[in-house]
Amino acid sequence: MQKILESINLDYAFMFTQKKVNSISMEGFEQFFADLPVDPYMKAKYRYRRLSRFIISGGEVIKQPHGYLFQSKNYNPLVGNIKREYAEIDDNLVALDNFKKMILAFCDSCKIHPEAEIGIHQIRTICSPNNLGNPAPEGIHRDGTDFIGIFAVNRHNIQGGATHLYTARKEKPVFSKILNPGDLLLVNDHEFFHFTTPIKPVTEEMGYRDVFVLTSPSLIH
Repeated sequence: MQKILESINLDYAFMFTQKKVNSISMEGFEQFFADLPVDPYMKAKYRYRRLSRFIISGGEVIKQPHGYLFQSKNYNPLVGNIKREYAEIDDNLVALDNFKKMILAFCDSCKIHPEAEIGIHQIRTICSPNNLGNPAPEGIHRDGTDFIGIFAVNRHNIQGGATHLYTARKEKPVFSKILNPGDLLLVNDHEFFHFTTPIKPVTEEMGYRDVFVLTSPSLIH
């Protein structure tokens, strides 16, 4: 299979990498973000979300049974120690070749063991002139997994939303960048904390930021 990643930045070898995935078209994804259900665990209704878990077997993407997301309060002080349930990712989205390419890019780059479970969070964060959108309401944090991938799909009428990586919560970030459509940031969750700054609209209309967040293990039970 032709290599589908073109590396444009590499730091802390195998600890975090930011790449541009040139072979993935964003066009097929937009409709599936437009109908995301609101995240029921957020008091402020600015985040929309679906979640599914997968394995790659024989080069094929196989969705796993529905389950609950669970993180301890050590990792997520906002909604830790709560069994969270989200709607599954649309099967028509899962069937897209570009969705498969995204998962393979994540697995390839992180050297994830064949048939290891992967959680995929499909997230839209919205903002309006009167309300910021906060992609990381839990603050600077780790997820409690091994590897994290953030794949940027769309930025519409927004400013802000820069992703930061830290070696410690009280240190300055060692990485800070706005991820644009097609960018994939891969992070060793054992080594780095991460955070994304709030977004606000450029004009008087609503804005939004669309991403897929991939983790392995999935943290789904």
